[in-house]
Amino acid sequence: MADEVLPYLSVLVLHGPNLNLLGGREPDIYGALTLEDINSLLKSEAGKLQTKVSTLQSNHEGVLVDAIHQAVADYQGILINPGAYTHTSIAIRDAIAAVKVPTVEVHLSNIYGRETFRHHSYIAPVALGQISGFGAESYRLGLQALVRYLRPD
Repeated sequence: MADEVLPYLSVLVLHGPNLNLLGGREPDIYGALTLEDINSLLKSEAGKLQTKVSTLQSNHEGVLVDAIHQAVADYQGILINPGAYTHTSIAIRDAIAAVKVPTVEVHLSNIYGRETFRHHSYIAPVALGQISGFGAESYRLGLQALVRYLRPD
């Protein structure tokens, strides 16, 4: 029997504010990998999962909201690290809730082991799930979980 060829999925990966500084920004908290390294890791993993990823980083809340709105036309899922907007952005939360594109929230650090203000996520209640604390692995694990949700056995 020939291997079944699965249709490719398209996933939008959104990186929030200050993630463009990875590799130099507080490496004891966020690790030594750059955003480019994380995007490369995701593209490699996506290939194994027969999935295409498109990445976008922005320090601007409205750019992220617009990308979420537009995702409904082109993507089956969203993987998002909202950065500090996790704890402040009702607009990003509402955009995810409005478009109903399955979304997984990821964080490099364990947000629940850090400052108290980081313990609350506006995104978690409208996401399928949240993975945090595993560095760049959080992204890979989040992508795997999202693809398994979108393409159940």
